Amino acid sequence: VSNGPYIMSTTANGNDSKKFKGDIRGPGVPSRVIHIRKLPNDITETEVISLGLPFGDVTNLLMLKAKNQAFLEMNSEEAAQNMVGYYSTVMPIIRHHPVYVQFSNHKELKTDNSPNQERAQAALRALSTSHVDTTVAAPSSVLRVVVENLVYPVSLDALCQIFSKFGTVLRIIVFTKNSQFQALLQYPDGASAQAAKLSLDGQNIYNGCCTLRISFSKLTSLNVKYNNEKSRDFTRPDLPSGDSQPTMEHPAMATAFSVYGDVMRVKILFNKKENALVQMSDSTQAQLAMSHLSGQQLHGKSLRITLSKHTSVQLPREGHEDQGLTKDYSNSPLHRFKKPGSKNYSNIFPPSATLHLSNIPPSVVEDDLKMLFSSSGATVKAFKFFQKDHKMALIQMGSVEEAIESLIEFHNHDLGENHHLRVSFSKSSI
Repeated sequence: VSNGPYIMSTTANGNDSKKFKGDIRGPGVPSRVIHIRKLPNDITETEVISLGLPFGDVTNLLMLKAKNQAFLEMNSEEAAQNMVGYYSTVMPIIRHHPVYVQFSNHKELKTDNSPNQERAQAALRALSTSHVDTTVAAPSSVLRVVVENLVYPVSLDALCQIFSKFGTVLRIIVFTKNSQFQALLQYPDGASAQAAKLSLDGQNIYNGCCTLRISFSKLTSLNVKYNNEKSRDFTRPDLPSGDSQPTMEHPAMATAFSVYGDVMRVKILFNKKENALVQMSDSTQAQLAMSHLSGQQLHGKSLRITLSKHTSVQLPREGHEDQGLTKDYSNSPLHRFKKPGSKNYSNIFPPSATLHLSNIPPSVVEDDLKMLFSSSGATVKAFKFFQKDHKMALIQMGSVEEAIESLIEFHNHDLGENHHLRVSFSKSSI
């Protein structure tokens, strides 16, 4: 066989496998054609094609079911290199079977018109059509997992063990929504998520029960605040468990106070970590924040806010570290009131259980936002898009405290498509 187009006879795809000797292995020189071995007996064309889709368009397919092999042709050598490189570090698993991926020494595939090949071409056409929208944005690296028929309890650790076979699990959150046990799970890349979905969707964790239903989430990343039995960020082993009363945090204070003015600086007190100084842009904003936030509950504690004797928060002198206790937000792009006459001035309301959401991209639907806001463990009671403008919506949380915590958590959350969510308190309820 030369390195030219490879033509396969129909008999080699059936029972007469002796007529095909398999791929003649070269020294692993990159090629658009990829050789896949050790496939399960009942493998489908769709499953084989799906191995390549995260890396680019699949332009041809040759199935050798009698030999448990297949050849996949990618649209470019670069796509093929990315695919082989990825699967050399993360073993692809199909139906609990590891499969082996390597370069073919054939430079392109030419197939005949046998019934088997017609089926392969039909699968290619179907997947290419459905893949048109996803070529712009690769499969999400975040999976939504629903566990149906939950006869036995499923732990966060059990899910991590199952899903880590397909790539490094970065973050995971488990929660109950609509009386269903669910999880959001983030990989470093869409290819890992694609491989996990392909192999695990519809599988049972335990014999005859705890069925996994897996879909891609529209979330681009997960925010995890605590490492415990409900959430885990494997990139941040320093996160608290959430069991102890939380200390003040700079971003939380800055985000909460930013609803009522532009936060310049935040300083956590050295000997009293549950106390902070927050410097606003002017005294009017300081009064607004104090009148609206003082007495509100945050993480089970009541916020007590008074005017400080200090007129400003001093930054540490150069060369004098203060262990990161002081943060400067004077140049923050998130200031809501830096433009004179901003409409945000007329949209200042006291904390309530209903939040106003804006800057929502067209692709994000109601379920995406409800799932995002419930992923922190909060309760979403109601949701409503604005009738004339789906860039805005109202979402009602279980309590005012949950709404404050959700605003802190999800204001400026990246929704994809260069849209960052804007969150404020609503004057009206749903």
